[in-house]
Amino acid sequence: MPDTLRRTFRSLNDIERLIACTNLNQRETAMHEVPSIPLEFDAYSEPEMRQRALTFFNMMKKRHSTRDFADQPVPLAVIRHCLETAGRAPSGANQQPWHFVVVTDPDVKHQIRLAAEEEERAFYTERASEEWLNALTPLGTDADKSFIDRAGCLIVVFAQVYGLDADGNRVKHYYVQESVGIATGFLIAALHNAGLACLTHTPSPMNFLAKILNRPANERAFLNLVVGYPAADAQVPSHATVKKSFDEFVTIV
Repeated sequence: MPDTLRRTFRSLNDIERLIACTNLNQRETAMHEVPSIPLEFDAYSEPEMRQRALTFFNMMKKRHSTRDFADQPVPLAVIRHCLETAGRAPSGANQQPWHFVVVTDPDVKHQIRLAAEEEERAFYTERASEEWLNALTPLGTDADKSFIDRAGCLIVVFAQVYGLDADGNRVKHYYVQESVGIATGFLIAALHNAGLACLTHTPSPMNFLAKILNRPANERAFLNLVVGYPAADAQVPSHATVKKSFDEFVTIV
């Protein structure tokens, strides 16, 4: 390659690197210039931190999924506060790609139950592998979803796979599953903290939920959270209480 051409390529590469560095600097400058407010943060002494962490753990270790619900309405003001907590969850680009539908109407709950049982019967008799069914056996699950009728309410969690701007154009959403999963975790913890039991119900497929609840095309059912007061004789499968030890699921580097 002639020296003149080689020098030209080096010059073009230098220009490209300069442009890339300029763009990066502009992005970094823009990040520092975004409108901001002071962080609200409560600081505690180390003994207070340990006590708060232990108190929260002792509360959460009592949380278990149950299928035994009392036939009793739940206070919607409590549900609202729990959902407001879920709405504070972090999300990709702060796009908050979730929507929660609270179902208290007995007729709608029953529609959901019937549709869920239809899918579950197909799952247990046709779709599930022997390995999957063996994994579920210690939990005693089956196609009976009568708890949907009894529980105080359902909170059906939808993931917005894309957004819509004011003109109806699609807006790409980032880290949708991760974001909705975090928000759902916030919600489950908030419900337990408020004194309500819940069950994570994930029929497969879940398309019927969007149809029954008349959700738009950009939303996909993520989870049906069955919520209510536990029955006086509520039970939890012993298998569900067996948790990994700390060292089995934590590595500190």
